[in-house]
Amino acid sequence: MMNKRGAFGKLLTYAVLTFGALVCLFPFYWMLRTALADISELFQPDPALLPAVFNWNTFRDAMGAQPFDRFFLNSAIITGANLAGVLLTASLCAYGFSRLDWPGRDKVFGLLLTALMLPYAVLMIPHFVGWNYLGLTDTFAPLIVPAFLGGGVFNIFLLRQFFMTIPRDLDEAAFIDGASHLRVFSRIILPIGKQSLIVVGLFTFLANWNDYLAPVIYLSSEKNYTLMLGLTLFQGQYNAQWNLMMAAVSLVVLPSLVLFLFAQRYFVEGIAMTGVKG
Repeated sequence: MMNKRGAFGKLLTYAVLTFGALVCLFPFYWMLRTALADISELFQPDPALLPAVFNWNTFRDAMGAQPFDRFFLNSAIITGANLAGVLLTASLCAYGFSRLDWPGRDKVFGLLLTALMLPYAVLMIPHFVGWNYLGLTDTFAPLIVPAFLGGGVFNIFLLRQFFMTIPRDLDEAAFIDGASHLRVFSRIILPIGKQSLIVVGLFTFLANWNDYLAPVIYLSSEKNYTLMLGLTLFQGQYNAQWNLMMAAVSLVVLPSLVLFLFAQRYFVEGIAMTGVKG
């Protein structure tokens, strides 16, 4: 009787989870369905779940309507540079706050955390005024340089919390063998903390790949547009051709979906292993 109840409970759990997954995936399915359908099928009173004819040419037409190859390259440059800058500088800062003992460390870290209370909307105008004074608006500098200046308070906090869970005995054993802090950081801390680095990298990729607000503030030339700005430009030009619009959106979100599918195991492990010590 207990085995039957356990099997029924497990079956019910899987049924509920499957239903929830289908509900969450339905908007993506409808996006693809709209992209593959003919324009005449989109405004029918009772649309079918599958289009009458699969029109694969919408993806080619959507990519040819705007210079998406250039937009893709711009987004790849900005996202790749931010990934490198955030992972490098945030991990170094986290190492300094978690493994080095220096006067006022915890007070400085607490002061740093207060920056999390400042919304981005408060900082937009001062940041823009500063970059405009330097003559660097309409360039990639405002979108890339901040990543090399600490990598973000939240990323430092996340990595610092994980680094503090690593036993200090490993550091001491390495120091006895003559290792420097840089060697300990590169040979011990980073390999052990790869799950947390993957979490930070995934957050950084999604934030920069899908970012619209920062590019629209700093970029004005169409040649410098990212995919999000190019998609908005596309929407303004083809706002009535929803099949082409959904085809363009599908291609834009595809890298994020693929990356998350491949990295979700490491993402969950990194979140689970990130401690709250300190």
